Amino acid sequence: MKKELTVFIGATIFGVGLAYSGMTKPEVVLSFLQLNDLGLLILMGTAVLISGLTFFFLSHSGKKAPLTHQKYGIRNYPLDKNIVIGAIIFGIGWGLSGICPGAGFASLGTGNFPVLIAIFGMMIGVTLLKVSTKGKYPLN
Repeated sequence: MKKELTVFIGATIFGVGLAYSGMTKPEVVLSFLQLNDLGLLILMGTAVLISGLTFFFLSHSGKKAPLTHQKYGIRNYPLDKNIVIGAIIFGIGWGLSGICPGAGFASLGTGNFPVLIAIFGMMIGVTLLKVSTKGKYPLN
């Protein structure tokens, strides 16, 4: 129960941050992708910087993650055709809909119910991946 509560709290904070920044609005994201509004670039850059520094210090501290008890560190996956094709498909979907998975679910909390179409598309994509790879490709 502790793990689920921690994940719920973290996801709630993440969702509130997305909503507050405007990243749950497809029109704002599409404006960013068209290079008309670079405010989200500052937001994402700040988030990457904070996350990167936190991960760097934790991975060099020898500490273990509180929920999984795994040591912080880099988990390398090979850059193969599946990663490249998946990234291209993800980018096309993001560009067409203006929504990525995290922002899509957070967008529901702001009353953006048409985003359910994009979320349904994401579910189809994950299902197709599982079927096409017979469940061999990691989804975590």
